[in-house]
Amino acid sequence: MGTGRPRLVVIGLDSVSPDLLYHRFASDTPHLQKLLSKSAVGTLRTCDPPITVPAWGVMFSGVDPGTLGLYGFRHRKPGTYEKMYIPDSATPSRPMLWEVLSRLGRRVAVMGMPPGYPPPSLNGVAVGDFLTPDEATNWVNPPSLRTELEGVSGGPFFDVTFRVDDRAQVLKEILEMTRRRWRVARHLWSKEAWDFFAVHDIGPDRIHHAFWKFFDTSHPKHPQGSELASAASEFYRMLDEEVGAFLDGLGPDVRVLLVSDHGSQAMAGCFCVNEWLIQNGYLSLKKPAPSTGVPLEKAEVDWSRTRVWGAGGYYARLFVNEQGRELQGTVAPSETKALIERLRAELSAVRTPSGSPLGVRLFTPHDVYREVRGDPPDMMAYFGEARWRSAGSVGHGQLFLEENDTGPDDAVHSFDGIIAYFDPANPRRRDLGVQQILDVAPTLYPLLRVAPPSWMQGHPIRPILE
Repeated sequence: MGTGRPRLVVIGLDSVSPDLLYHRFASDTPHLQKLLSKSAVGTLRTCDPPITVPAWGVMFSGVDPGTLGLYGFRHRKPGTYEKMYIPDSATPSRPMLWEVLSRLGRRVAVMGMPPGYPPPSLNGVAVGDFLTPDEATNWVNPPSLRTELEGVSGGPFFDVTFRVDDRAQVLKEILEMTRRRWRVARHLWSKEAWDFFAVHDIGPDRIHHAFWKFFDTSHPKHPQGSELASAASEFYRMLDEEVGAFLDGLGPDVRVLLVSDHGSQAMAGCFCVNEWLIQNGYLSLKKPAPSTGVPLEKAEVDWSRTRVWGAGGYYARLFVNEQGRELQGTVAPSETKALIERLRAELSAVRTPSGSPLGVRLFTPHDVYREVRGDPPDMMAYFGEARWRSAGSVGHGQLFLEENDTGPDDAVHSFDGIIAYFDPANPRRRDLGVQQILDVAPTLYPLLRVAPPSWMQGHPIRPILE
């Protein structure tokens, strides 16, 4: 018998931008297009930074990254110069929606939503996310489900190694990973009448990183006539079939939220932020780094003569070598603010190899977050609206690289994702316009007839609730 409570399914497609689903791959995704034709559809503007971790956490907590204490895939360990750690499911300072629902006695199943490892104990089931270590055995809670789900999946389904040269093998592994994930999702859904069910798919993100240059003729590294030109279309057709089979198993009273954490775009190249810091006297090495390029932690940094250093990734994280905080601090705390303003001005003058302005947005966590918890960088920087990755390695002897410095990569993140809400009581296409990722959780609480926590910073998306 039903409970009479609203039931909601969340399908999270990592890194899918509006252009990709609504236009470029629309003909490859008939099942998803059918869902969109009956849904309120729009653009979902992501958080700063536009990264999987913390974006999903922001989406389902209703607070910003600073309040959660999530600034990306890697955080610097306090009191060290180079040591990093990976945040996990215990890092956020606020609970996710499914944790609140679980405490209220709702039956929930959450599969892969970051940060999701180790999987929390819920009133239901939690499966780890793409950051689950390869050797992990504690990837599902309750642990008693592990053997059952291994039998259903037929193999690992958390992630693949995608920054490698053998792209054909990467495609094979992404396709198999995605098929396995959705087999498990359909199996879990069939086990009982869940009040809330969420599944995250990292597959789209991996396809974009590994194959963007093959399908996008405007990509600066686009190879003409490649046999991999149809790889992304092949993936989206397969994904659509898998999601379609999942949707076919839902009952007539189930609501569906289709979302992504951010979008994707072609990578223009890498800006070598630490090379720039060296050239401009902020970072000093005891001796030149190898010309092949090495990570900063493998270079001999002269910390006694260094004021600022950086970490690479989709955005640059800059750290001030502050006296009293760092082991060999050189910058007085009273000088930090002026230093940041000087960096902002000097970085704004940087131009790309073509002579156009790089376009630098430099800000501090305190500039954009209501609270700043955990282990934040001192400064955050986007280059060219994130089209240029930040290369933290040194030794290149130049400021710009055509390729990613950590392995082959075709794409970077963008700020606009997707949002679509299907209500079986109102199955018609509606325009949601542009919405904010911070407002998703404050919308889902009233949809599920649960009082929202008082600490949420976002606001309900009214067109969905009306």
